[in-house]
Amino acid sequence: MLNIKDLKIKIFADGADIKAMVEAYKQGIVKGFTTNPTLMKKNGLTDYESFAKEVLKNISDRPISFEVFSDEFNEMELQAKEIASWGKNINVKIPITNTKGQSSIPLIKKLSSDELSLNITAILTVEQVKEVQKVLNPNTYNIVSVFAGRIADTGRDPMPCMIECAKILKPLPNTDLLWASSRELLNIFQAEQTGCQIITVTPDILKKLSGVGKDLTELSLDTVKMFYNDACQAGFKINTDKVGSKK
Repeated sequence: MLNIKDLKIKIFADGADIKAMVEAYKQGIVKGFTTNPTLMKKNGLTDYESFAKEVLKNISDRPISFEVFSDEFNEMELQAKEIASWGKNINVKIPITNTKGQSSIPLIKKLSSDELSLNITAILTVEQVKEVQKVLNPNTYNIVSVFAGRIADTGRDPMPCMIECAKILKPLPNTDLLWASSRELLNIFQAEQTGCQIITVTPDILKKLSGVGKDLTELSLDTVKMFYNDACQAGFKINTDKVGSKK
């Protein structure tokens, strides 16, 4: 029987809605948070710094990842150092490349040497993980985010990739492998099987946690009831008076 309490993997909430983040924090299941410029834009945010500081005011004792957004490495470095100064629980998200496809590895090495806690993001290949592993500071807490959900979106099974990534990062005990871009609740259990320490989930997936291990016969009945109730509420009708009548 599946049981969320049996899992060792840490569940992080992915989003940019302060109200939802604080609610997840108070519930106690979520062990950390991640966000990114796309999620912030989706939530209509225009002031990056004020949003981040408001989040940190409410959540100060769990890891939170905020991302740089410059495309130039010199500016990325300045942004990373400024973001890191906002709180001790911050992991600064650095994309594995810029938009020109230029590697961020030199910057990651520099920031990691300066003892910044990083979250290397937008990773989709084993080779990228190998490159990151070589330059991360083993004495600093870091996160390596591999977008397993996006790998799956291409028709590839992400699990072999994630298993290999976990092996690569094993020599770095202070670095957590994160299964990113989750698509369904099952991904939580898959991520644990592959050796990930963290998985990010959306608020919609968080809502499904109460259904873990639910009896499938009971779930079948609930599904039938849903179809029936929705049909009634919609007022659907089919004229069956002529069914079976003689012509």
